[in-house]
Amino acid sequence: MLIQHFQLLARYNTLANRKLYDACAQLSETERTRIRPAFFKSIHGTLNHILVGDRIWQTRFTGGTIPSTGLDAILYESFEELRHARIAEDERIEAFAADLTDEFLGQSISYINNQGRHLNDPAALLVAHLFNHQTHHRGQIHDLLTQTEVAPPSLDMHRVIRP
Repeated sequence: MLIQHFQLLARYNTLANRKLYDACAQLSETERTRIRPAFFKSIHGTLNHILVGDRIWQTRFTGGTIPSTGLDAILYESFEELRHARIAEDERIEAFAADLTDEFLGQSISYINNQGRHLNDPAALLVAHLFNHQTHHRGQIHDLLTQTEVAPPSLDMHRVIRP
């Protein structure tokens, strides 16, 4: 059941990101990059942060090592390049979820966190965190959109995932 749940979350992630990026595409570059009261400073900064986080966790899930530094990095200045990278990352996340096994979810993953601490946590918890992290920051972008003329999209899972 847990594997199926993560596969559902991966699909939801793709669809929610698509809706959110469609809304953000209606903004001017000035509005997307405007400094606002947000941890990652702007809508564009927060979109980049979600991608940074996804890449960190996907690297760890596939056996690579990568520290959680540069969490505020702007990977893509161009919104269109960021959007294409987001689409590719969502495909990668869905492929990862499609290949999940009970064996993988039952293991622990060692990594170095943002404070430089060496940690070892259950894979199932970290996969859940991947999806929770995305949802958390999409919520921030949703709020930031309310400060613009573009209405934020509904991202309720039961509405987004419905065929």
